[in-house]
Amino acid sequence: MRSILFGLGTLLLLAGCGGPSVDRSDSFIVIDAGHGGHDSGAVGAAGLYEKTLVLAIAKRAAKKFKSMGYRVHLTRANDKFIKLSGRTKIADRKDAKVFISIHANAIGDKSRFSQVQGIETYYLQKTRDAKSQRIAALENAAVLQGTDILSKNVIIDSVLNGPKIIESNKLAIDVQRQMVKYVKSGYSDVKDGGVRPAPFYVLVGASRPSVLIEVGYLTNPKERARLFTSDYQERIAKGIVSGATRYIDNRKRELGF
Repeated sequence: MRSILFGLGTLLLLAGCGGPSVDRSDSFIVIDAGHGGHDSGAVGAAGLYEKTLVLAIAKRAAKKFKSMGYRVHLTRANDKFIKLSGRTKIADRKDAKVFISIHANAIGDKSRFSQVQGIETYYLQKTRDAKSQRIAALENAAVLQGTDILSKNVIIDSVLNGPKIIESNKLAIDVQRQMVKYVKSGYSDVKDGGVRPAPFYVLVGASRPSVLIEVGYLTNPKERARLFTSDYQERIAKGIVSGATRYIDNRKRELGF
């Protein structure tokens, strides 16, 4: 029954978002699988790497976007490290409608491994929230090596104002809502970590609506096991596609986006 309902949900995704018959060839999507190469990202038990997980999800999402008529580009299609500037320049060069960076989370406190879990979506903004700051610092470490604090602040301050932030927030809300919807249809105990602002530098360079998704915690045993299954990855990917499509369709109706 669960697989039947999930299949119906996929059909509704296509029907509700216009389906493959709608001309989406003018909409370019750039999907960024975080980390890669020497930068493995978060590491779970038994050598389960963030870089491997997020690439698998990125490829699934790309395939679904393409099936709906979008043009899609992956910042990396294999186990390769791409510099920050390279990832965001692609989105601008392709004139992408949206930039979506996919990551997985982790914490350092072993006593809380079983408690901390959930799906979260972030958009670029400074924040005093300790959790958002911690997660951003962890993801930023690899891409900002050698950059001093003053330079980091100048970089982020230069993009914190204007419509990009507002639109990124709207995109984050749509993507988060749809991811949680699809995942909860099969895993009712999944935690909705919500939409949060955070200073992720991978989002700085793309001058268009951009979000960073944390698909779950590799340090949580139950969530880690689910994340490395095809079913869970499919649900995440469908949620990403559904959310981004809702956002783009709404912007087209409102602004001719």
